[in-house]
Amino acid sequence: MLTLYGIKNCDTVKKAKKWLDDNQVQYQFHDFRSDGITQPQIELWLTQIAWDKLLNKRSTTYRQLPDEVKNNLSENNVAELLAEQPTLIKRPVVEHQQTYSVGFNAANWQDNFAKA
Repeated sequence: MLTLYGIKNCDTVKKAKKWLDDNQVQYQFHDFRSDGITQPQIELWLTQIAWDKLLNKRSTTYRQLPDEVKNNLSENNVAELLAEQPTLIKRPVVEHQQTYSVGFNAANWQDNFAKA
């Protein structure tokens, strides 16, 4: 079964959930805020998703980070920051058949998940 990770009030997550419902794809939703997220889980995602793609640089949380933190982010320390502040994770993250992806694109999802 597909697992959709995100925040329930995120517009992109809402679009993704609607697409999954409309296409009758079964999924489990995991909310970062209410269900939490661990550093080991994020590290697992980072084996398949580039750290700079997983980090949401457009978020309010990112813009509020001190410049020192922003300027020193790397593959070696980003998982810890994302675990501490999950709103920095680009959404949604999808786990499907032991692969991970980030973001929502209806055309790509049609190819990848319509038969899930």
